[in-house]
Amino acid sequence: MARILSRLLGLALLTSLATSCSKDAVVPTAAPNAAVQSADATASRDNNLALGNPSGAKADSYFYWNYLITKPQYTMSYHRDRGTPNWVSWHLSTSWLGSTPRQDNFAPDNSLPSGWYRVSSTSYSGSGFDRGHQCPSADRTGSVADNSATFLMDNMIPQAPNNNQRTWAGLENYCRTLVNAGNELYIICGSYGKGGTGSAGYQTTLDQGRVTVPARCWKVVVVLPVGSGDASRVTSSTRVIALDTPNDNSLNTSWGTYRTTVNAIEAATGYDLLSAVSTTVQSVVEARVDNGPTS
Repeated sequence: MARILSRLLGLALLTSLATSCSKDAVVPTAAPNAAVQSADATASRDNNLALGNPSGAKADSYFYWNYLITKPQYTMSYHRDRGTPNWVSWHLSTSWLGSTPRQDNFAPDNSLPSGWYRVSSTSYSGSGFDRGHQCPSADRTGSVADNSATFLMDNMIPQAPNNNQRTWAGLENYCRTLVNAGNELYIICGSYGKGGTGSAGYQTTLDQGRVTVPARCWKVVVVLPVGSGDASRVTSSTRVIALDTPNDNSLNTSWGTYRTTVNAIEAATGYDLLSAVSTTVQSVVEARVDNGPTS
């Protein structure tokens, strides 16, 4: 009887040890895998047009009103006769940001088709309007080449100074705050209409009629955690910020005042924004007015 009892106790002890060893084997493998998954989500420079071509722009000079310009730093649709972009689209992550100072080397874009007028660094001089960056200088500080590309004049619109330096600057700074918090952004902005009010009053055109002053300025910001397969990762809960402001020097300094829907911007411009995102998701996020923080 004692011998049987001893065997039973020994068997129980072995079972206990086996169970304990199996638990120990699971815990260390789960934790490192989770850590590796997090570490794999590193910021990269992704396709500036990953969420779609809003106007179906083409790199053909026949389409002078909707001419596709693709640069490493941004992609745009340019309107030859307005002398401004219709829209500019760019990706923003920490991999685009560095320590390169602002170059301030405004210049015409000599890559435009032969025979097209090239807006110059002095085309806005004395007008009361800023050379308003679409893709901001501070979003492209990874190298001198990246920063210089933002100073090409086809990346500019005539923008009321208080609009450019206060309201829009506030949103641009906030976007970089989101990036530094671990996100990547897709940003599309543009303008429409004719006639704005700068520091010297209302004007419809500059540079002897070769540059149109827009009436409205808009921007759409899609916020994603750092990752890959970006268009497919936009869901109905993804934060999408849409803004539409008058091009006016008396603008409110708080950009949150001018939040609207993507649908409203599409109705005003005729563009199909976020077209690479599933239509089911678009129907939700494009109808929603963002109510998130503004700083």
